[in-house]
Amino acid sequence: MFSNRLRLLLSSIVALTLGHVVGLAQIQNGPSSGATLEIHGQVRFAEGGAPAENVLVRLESYDSGGSISEAFTDRLGKFRFSGLQPAQYSVKVHQSGYRDTQQTVDLQTSSSGLVMLQLSKDATRTSTSTSGTIDAAVPAPAQKEFDKGVAALAEGGKDKTTVAARYFEKAIAIYPKFVEARLKLGTAYMDLEQWEKAEQALEQTLKFDARAANAFFALSEIYLRQNKLSEAEEVLTKGLAIEDRSFQGHLNLARVNWERARQIKDLNQAKPTLEKCYQQVKQALTLNPNLAAAHLLKGNLLLRVARTSEALTEFDEYLRLEPNGPMSVETRVLVDRIRKATAGHSNNFR
Repeated sequence: MFSNRLRLLLSSIVALTLGHVVGLAQIQNGPSSGATLEIHGQVRFAEGGAPAENVLVRLESYDSGGSISEAFTDRLGKFRFSGLQPAQYSVKVHQSGYRDTQQTVDLQTSSSGLVMLQLSKDATRTSTSTSGTIDAAVPAPAQKEFDKGVAALAEGGKDKTTVAARYFEKAIAIYPKFVEARLKLGTAYMDLEQWEKAEQALEQTLKFDARAANAFFALSEIYLRQNKLSEAEEVLTKGLAIEDRSFQGHLNLARVNWERARQIKDLNQAKPTLEKCYQQVKQALTLNPNLAAAHLLKGNLLLRVARTSEALTEFDEYLRLEPNGPMSVETRVLVDRIRKATAGHSNNFR
């Protein structure tokens, strides 16, 4: 949902850290990485084929049915489970208003499994918002405009996002209580960098559904951009109280503490705030190990406290996940400077 906005929020991370490279003189060996078994895939809507974003995917044991892990899909509808053992697994998706779907994956003879799932509308269920609050049946004309907007967003680009916003506006005009359309409109405005309109749309979303967690998380992006850290923390706390498994929510809370720590010159005084940031980053990566922005922030945190080798591991992981990402050029420059600055020095550093 928020990848177009990460450039604005992450640019300060690498810029700040470049200044820490000069003077670094020691490096320790980072952890080695071995091959692991994994399951990855994508969830799409059957109607229109748009990626299903922020949908909960559950990984269960095929034999016992016990839950093993959970992950939310990203803006492209993608998800990944890694570090698995050779066994049979069930990948299940449950989304309000759609038929449950699942797929079995056998990792006993293969090192990875690809899962492609489609969400089909369930006419027997009452339409609900993604927050889980029943919003009554959405009129067919409003749903039609909403689906057009989702399809336009899936095509990408500023022009298509503008078109999508118009469709969402039409859907809301037909059915003012259409919470999901209001949320999509708010995030579309964010992608268009129309911040005032975005904030208004998201606040309206929460007036109709006070438990729309994604609206809180989206608002935090706006407040972070404006450096309104207290406001960002407040909405993130509310959002995580509703949905504590949101990797985006935990990552944004980490950013709040990172920005606060940046304002503290003395490292010893900054350490408690940095520790809060670190714990939130760890939680985000537990929920989504392939969250590139979290690896980038974790690398900067480690570099701030002079854990250089571990920082390089995180930067390398960011570049692996997003080789052409919004901060890839700056990160490569940073990594190159670190390695040149630390070349030839001992490895006894902690």
